[in-house]
Amino acid sequence: RKRRPKGHFAAGRAKRPRGGGGRQLEAGMRGILITCNMNERKCVGEAYSLLGEYGDLLYGPEQFSDHEEQLSGSEREEDEDDVEAALKKEVGQIRASTEQKLRRFQSVESGANNVVFIRTRGIEPENLVHHILKDMHTTKKKKTRVILRMLPISGTCKAFMEDMKKYAEMFFEPWFKVPNKGTFQIVYKARNNSHMSREEVIKELAGIVGSLNPENKVDLNNPQYTIVVEIIKSVCCLSVVRDYILFRKYNLQEVVKSNKEDIKQTPSSPTEEQNSKVVKPETEEEEKSSKEVKQETK
Repeated sequence: RKRRPKGHFAAGRAKRPRGGGGRQLEAGMRGILITCNMNERKCVGEAYSLLGEYGDLLYGPEQFSDHEEQLSGSEREEDEDDVEAALKKEVGQIRASTEQKLRRFQSVESGANNVVFIRTRGIEPENLVHHILKDMHTTKKKKTRVILRMLPISGTCKAFMEDMKKYAEMFFEPWFKVPNKGTFQIVYKARNNSHMSREEVIKELAGIVGSLNPENKVDLNNPQYTIVVEIIKSVCCLSVVRDYILFRKYNLQEVVKSNKEDIKQTPSSPTEEQNSKVVKPETEEEEKSSKEVKQETK
């Protein structure tokens, strides 16, 4: 037999893009945006294990539909004899495989380095991520090494000002439309995008929140809600999160650290202790002087 050239097989192969089968972040998706430090593959593995653990606790174990594997051997042999049944079997296997791919958590290409996007189905990203951070904040147990921040993304649209304004008017209603109200801040980050202006985006979104209810006020120190705006290429990711400052900007590495530094920075406790310590010696001297006066009078 003639030997085939070395590049024969390599030429027919196409490189598989990162993020699982060529799927990319697009407008209309919901999920979780995760930042890491120079190791996206390990980040995806940690994300699957962490989200799977807490997803099973909140929503129950994930169920799959795989009817084709449940067929007995005799049924498979009979199907192979019939051409039409064999074709139907192949179609059913393709459908079953696609259903398995549509899992609860699915990694897609984010479009930026050191950023992983996990697409979610059938769950609320805000509740899941808040539950994870709350548990890690109370237990102080470190569960990840590569993951830095984990931000829920409840909605996505095209990263153009007109599209963002139309989408934000409906997206902000559950939190800020009358009779709902609250204090808020806006956090903005853009990656691989140069046509959007940070000041313009924050100004327009803050104006929309104010138009939904005039009682909504900006608070940069301790807001009730934080509006997260993450722009990657031509996609704008939006979310409204709680306890953004308490959970250290949703940083999984920082939220497990102790709060001793925060306690030291509070000015109320040390001043009260200093005042109490200063008052005691003055009262003792007064008591001594009063005793001396009584002895002299006697």
